Amino acid sequence: METANGTSFNNQKVAVLVANDVEQQTSMELEAKDDEFDYSKRSQWLRAAVLGANDGLVSTASLMMGVGAVKQDIKAMILSGFAGLVAGACSMAIGEFVSVYSQLDIELAQMKRDKQRGGQEDEEKDGEKEALPNPLQAAAASALSFSVGAMVPLLAASFIKEYKVRLGAVIGAVTLALLVFGWLGAVLGKAPTVRSAVRVLVGGWLAMAITFGLTKLIGSSGL
Repeated sequence: METANGTSFNNQKVAVLVANDVEQQTSMELEAKDDEFDYSKRSQWLRAAVLGANDGLVSTASLMMGVGAVKQDIKAMILSGFAGLVAGACSMAIGEFVSVYSQLDIELAQMKRDKQRGGQEDEEKDGEKEALPNPLQAAAASALSFSVGAMVPLLAASFIKEYKVRLGAVIGAVTLALLVFGWLGAVLGKAPTVRSAVRVLVGGWLAMAITFGLTKLIGSSGL
């Protein structure tokens, strides 16, 4: 009788230990999933910010190089770069605002349909509302990232009056920034860093070279 009771007690202890282990493992898996989701969400925002900064860098630098091909004075080059910064930041912000607002409308419509069906609990609804995209936040982030990239060639050319030295400073600063942005984008996207950095660098060089060459050609032809 005592042996049977002892065996039953041991079985109960084993069952409790197994249940605790399963509960701990499940809790750890849920925490890991939450951390993975948060990291994935943050990495998407960071990668979008890097791409926006790269757009600002390449477009503004190319515009400044194009104007610099026909105008050697520093004022024309800086004004063209500043105009490119403002126009590009506004364009990025408006485009992102419209895009994210359309996504928000779609998700809100889906939530209304789910509410009519009555298939969601209040906690799930609150969680979905918190996860909804913010158009103003997205627009501000796009404009800011574009402006950060556009400031690189502007700052590089702002205090150099000598024409050739100014062009060299812009090319050097843009080259360094392209390598950094390419590397960051590759790390956040889990892609090969060297190949991605070189691809971004060559693309930026081509954009500046084509803009400079075509503008020089049109300016010298007297059109």
